[in-house]
Amino acid sequence: MSRPRALSGFPELTPEQRVVEQQVLDRLREVFELYGFASVETRAVEPLDTLAKQGEIDKEVYAVQRVAAEPGSPAELGLHFDLTVPFARYVLEHAHQLAFPFRRYQIQKVWRGERPQEGRYREFTQADVDIVNPGALPAHFDVELPLVTLAALERLHVDLGLPPVLMRVNNRMLAQGFYRGLGIEDTVAVLRQVDKLDKIGPDKVADLLVSDVGVTPAQAQACVRLASISSADASFVDAVQALGVTDPMLDEGLALLADVVRTASEHVPGRIVADLKIARGLDYYTGTVYETELVGYERTGSISSGGRYDSLASDGKTTYPGVGLSIGVTRLLVPLLGAGVLRATRSVPTAVVVAVTSEDQRPAANTVAARLRARGIPTEVAPEAAKFGRQIRYADRRGIPYVWFGAGPDGGADEVKDIRSGDQVPADAATWEPPAEDLHPRVVRSE
Repeated sequence: MSRPRALSGFPELTPEQRVVEQQVLDRLREVFELYGFASVETRAVEPLDTLAKQGEIDKEVYAVQRVAAEPGSPAELGLHFDLTVPFARYVLEHAHQLAFPFRRYQIQKVWRGERPQEGRYREFTQADVDIVNPGALPAHFDVELPLVTLAALERLHVDLGLPPVLMRVNNRMLAQGFYRGLGIEDTVAVLRQVDKLDKIGPDKVADLLVSDVGVTPAQAQACVRLASISSADASFVDAVQALGVTDPMLDEGLALLADVVRTASEHVPGRIVADLKIARGLDYYTGTVYETELVGYERTGSISSGGRYDSLASDGKTTYPGVGLSIGVTRLLVPLLGAGVLRATRSVPTAVVVAVTSEDQRPAANTVAARLRARGIPTEVAPEAAKFGRQIRYADRRGIPYVWFGAGPDGGADEVKDIRSGDQVPADAATWEPPAEDLHPRVVRSE
């Protein structure tokens, strides 16, 4: 077999990098569950017509078809490109089994057929939290979701040394109410162009608003001025009102966004800012929208985003509005791992390897290992009988900090050696344990 060729956009992690990823996922699960979110998992595929109608994603969907399908027959299924659309379908399908308001978190792979580049992948892991409710969803959930997400990301910063984050928030009601106040009818089309502001700049956005949306140059400039407003407190309200545009939807959006910023600033100071250029490209968002970046790594782009959706899930009789946020775990981690910013203290879970100097000793070594494992100490037995020096080198290559030596046929106490310091002391498998920092691999920051 020839040497395999790497597939661009499908990152594969080393065992050491997987240690980092798993500890990140563990922290996320812990925080989500602290806030009362239950775990769900949805299937990897959805009908193509369901995926294709949710925003401008036609080029991103991977179609799925059996190899033995009838030649020329169209594909009917596609891999999900996010976890929100599958979750909306899940709610409709299982509503009779769910207790509302339903709070769920979901950590799964997703797939997008876009051009791979730094921070963008074709296969990646997302971690989502959402709250949905039949009929109506109170506005205070728009405040709770960023608190949950920021708490999770702050936990990664404090526990594992990931960079801090800054969440930027806006409200589509604010933006669309402003556009309505200007006399613009196609407000969603304006949002789509404003969403490009960071990529192409205000002048080009204004040109696109005139050429593609059909607004007047004066209206385009007013839209760009609104998008330029940003503040870490509620002062953005005065800045918007100073533009002289009025509309009831605008007023409601301003009040909702001010509540989000004030409350989040109290609980996680310095981690949130109102940024009125945030629009989110997908059509199903209807209220508060969020985007989050790593401080110092802004070129990676948004590592967490989401918003309120009032009509994504509906069976024709009941509508299930919701609000959710997604953390792009792969987008968050892969650049940091690739740059060596984060690493694990060892690539294996093993804390101690039990030495075997002859195959006759293997049963006794297995007994020691079993006793250590029963007490929660990750242990392996040496793969082959060898001299002590060779077994110490084996442990060192794998980053295992301790080697256990049995008493042997002459009796006496077992001993355990810390191969880093060289200290070797008597040990009993019923009582010995390594220091807490050596029990499991730890994530450390290298810069």
